[in-house]
Amino acid sequence: MASVVRSKVLKVLNKQKTGFVSIATRPKSSNAPEKKILTSAFSDIPVTSYTANDFVWQNLDRWPDKTATVCAVTGRGYTYAQTHKMSIAFAASLRTKLKLQNDDKIAIVLPNTPEYPVTVLGVLQAGCIASTMNPVYTAEELKRQIELVKCKAVITSKISYANIKQALAELKLNIPVILIDNDDLPEGTIKFAEFAQDFSLDTNCLKAVKRGPKDLAILPFSSGTTGFPKGVVLTHGSVVAMNQQIADPDIIAIKETTATNQAVLPGILPFFHIFGFNVLMMNQLALGCKLVTLPYFKPELFLQTLVQHRAEVLFLVPPMVVFLGKHPAVTSKHLESVYGIVSGAAPISKGDAEAVMKKNKNIVFRQGYGLTETNGAISVGKNDDSNHASVGHILGNSEVKIIDLNTKEALGPGEEGEIWYRGPNLMTSYYENEEATKEVLTEDGWYKTGDIGRYDENKYLYVTDRLKELIKVKGFQVPPAELEMVLRTHPKILDCAVLGIPDPISGEVPKAFIVPQPGQTIKEEEILEHVNNKVTIYKKIKQVQFVNEIPKNPAGKILRKQLKEMYC
Repeated sequence: MASVVRSKVLKVLNKQKTGFVSIATRPKSSNAPEKKILTSAFSDIPVTSYTANDFVWQNLDRWPDKTATVCAVTGRGYTYAQTHKMSIAFAASLRTKLKLQNDDKIAIVLPNTPEYPVTVLGVLQAGCIASTMNPVYTAEELKRQIELVKCKAVITSKISYANIKQALAELKLNIPVILIDNDDLPEGTIKFAEFAQDFSLDTNCLKAVKRGPKDLAILPFSSGTTGFPKGVVLTHGSVVAMNQQIADPDIIAIKETTATNQAVLPGILPFFHIFGFNVLMMNQLALGCKLVTLPYFKPELFLQTLVQHRAEVLFLVPPMVVFLGKHPAVTSKHLESVYGIVSGAAPISKGDAEAVMKKNKNIVFRQGYGLTETNGAISVGKNDDSNHASVGHILGNSEVKIIDLNTKEALGPGEEGEIWYRGPNLMTSYYENEEATKEVLTEDGWYKTGDIGRYDENKYLYVTDRLKELIKVKGFQVPPAELEMVLRTHPKILDCAVLGIPDPISGEVPKAFIVPQPGQTIKEEEILEHVNNKVTIYKKIKQVQFVNEIPKNPAGKILRKQLKEMYC
């Protein structure tokens, strides 16, 4: 398999439009060469002038009639040629019918559907910027993000429309809303098919689109410890670099697409999330795979999809891995066709990985590690790896150093500290947030991940803890500070703090610690209703505990470790 894939990747790279450069484009320090730097075990990548949409379509002529996407629920789907043709028509419609220009931001608020790649690639083809948002967000959550990025249009479905409508009304924004649904559209909305299937439209307008590696491509959101999610500036160049990094012959998880073979992957990870967007959707479409889109996770539908579509490779988050390995309803029959699994978004134990492989000994199981700020990837195991405790090797053209939390000096193999990363797939900044950007990006290009880890003599990276205060719920990041902001708006709450507590299904769930106002009586149900109506499902507080005080340092920062020791 490896030799076939290696041959394929070399063919892909040889077709690229510019010359090869064997080093990453990153800031250079004026000081002497740094010591104790972990370098990649993978090959260098080329630097090209590709845009993200060009990267996806570079081999379209090899598989135009292969299925690109198909819905696991309805069976609706499109070939690669149809997806490409629709994305071009959609782009032309955005430019001519809505008069959108280069760098206009468009919110994409969709579940995983066959139309998702059409919308994203069409937005990029039009020279616009795609801001991916969670379709189950409340109106309050959507309002903050739409306002931040100054959206000129929204692409969504009837599932999210009520919340979108409310958010736009509260913002007093009158912008176009495009719905991918076919029937019974609300008044004033635009039917997706009228844009994406208008093949009579003159596409010469797209000649005015001039995009390059340094131009902004996508604006996803990353949760931070200091408040609401931040827009992450990811350029075309950084998106393409990450996709080239994971196209290394020693990384690719799938078998080559040919006239007689096409790998099948369930699209279960949400495409609005960076892991699902880049690693699952963009990269696998560039490799000619068939993506079976699942608009939601239901165990019965997921297992049915594995069997019915003969799924071969799975990109998962830890709760899904635990489900496959330990749930009694999952048998070896469900995993019969699977030969590769990559787990990311949070670390998983060696035992949980091995529980899955017991049901199919032919599965190659690997972990990956990354963040929204790194386009979804920093490291991944090789495609023949058996070290299930690590998160693999760092990507080509990238570097990691482990920083002592006290001395801020770089540490050597086996020593634990904060993971700092530098590579061509790194974000440019947080959108219109200079202060937050300076907190995590150094002048010489290092990104402070906020995760604790180490590496060994064989270049394996291990993530052992989180310096950040984020709560990981089913692979999603929940910032305690965001929930605390909502809690503090309740008139009966004097002080509060939120921690993540262990949960057998979700990994962690949020728990609130409440100091009531003097003389006030407040019930747990009242607090849960106040917060949980304003946030999406995975952010909902599951437990409340009333306490006398919230421990803080002299600057007023919550001492979460001490809080946990006092009350947990």
